[in-house]
Amino acid sequence: MGEANYKAAVIGLGSMGWGAAVSLLNAGIETVGVDVRQDVLDKFKALGGTSTTSPAEAATGCDAVMVFVVNAEQTATVLYGENGAVGAAPRGCVFLTCATTPPEFAEQIANRLSESGMQVIDAPVSGGATKALDGDMTIMASGASTAFDKAKPATDAIANKVYRLGDAPGAGSRVKMINQLLAGVHIAATAEAMTLGIKAGVDPQTLYDVICASAGQSWMFGNRGPHIIEGDYDPKSAVDIFVKDLGIVSAEGNRQDFPLPLTETALQQFKAAQDEGLGREDDAAVAKVYAKRGNIKLPGQD
Repeated sequence: MGEANYKAAVIGLGSMGWGAAVSLLNAGIETVGVDVRQDVLDKFKALGGTSTTSPAEAATGCDAVMVFVVNAEQTATVLYGENGAVGAAPRGCVFLTCATTPPEFAEQIANRLSESGMQVIDAPVSGGATKALDGDMTIMASGASTAFDKAKPATDAIANKVYRLGDAPGAGSRVKMINQLLAGVHIAATAEAMTLGIKAGVDPQTLYDVICASAGQSWMFGNRGPHIIEGDYDPKSAVDIFVKDLGIVSAEGNRQDFPLPLTETALQQFKAAQDEGLGREDDAAVAKVYAKRGNIKLPGQD
């Protein structure tokens, strides 16, 4: 059974937000899902949740509001734009800002939320769609202890690991930024390795199996390799996301006057995929850039 009389909202029912919302329902927590896509809202309602297109409607009477939109601009809009959640949420409601955004933005939006009488946790997440659906996400979180206490029923439902990285908002987003540096570089490296193997005449499934049992293995290779082998580019996390996220890393490197040659190289590969019209495909579609340049056919390509 869920926490008695506890109510949560999830704004943005993409792969991670959807998993969070379903996990909250599975924990017995009254949950409102917010999205612009009616088919997704209908699907969530069929599972027993409440659905709406209005962040304000969702936040009414909530104990916790989780924001799983794509970027900083969307975060500001759903919080403070027309029908924004903050204006309708009860004073003391805890907002968890879960999108990957620049650390400076995370600090600014947290300060604004505090000034509005809300509690806030800078709470970017990781783990992928499958772990999100299993309530097994990792949260890289920073905020006041009272906010963590208020959010605990919700975070217990959606995450296996909640790393408390300090009281000051922005710390969570800085750690997530480093995670995305590694994730983006590893996806690009996976694409490079798989396509070079195919070019060299290695069977892709065999290559995958051997690498997964060898020192070259990474989480991203293990997860994204099958997308390339199966020719499945239905987006779990899109190319556009890593153009955005590695762009955040690159901008921070410039701000800190710190060289990031691997980040910049990977970012250029994702931008090339975006330029090829692949932005909405799965991020493993960066392999198509290598395949085109190497004059090879990937599995599933005509």
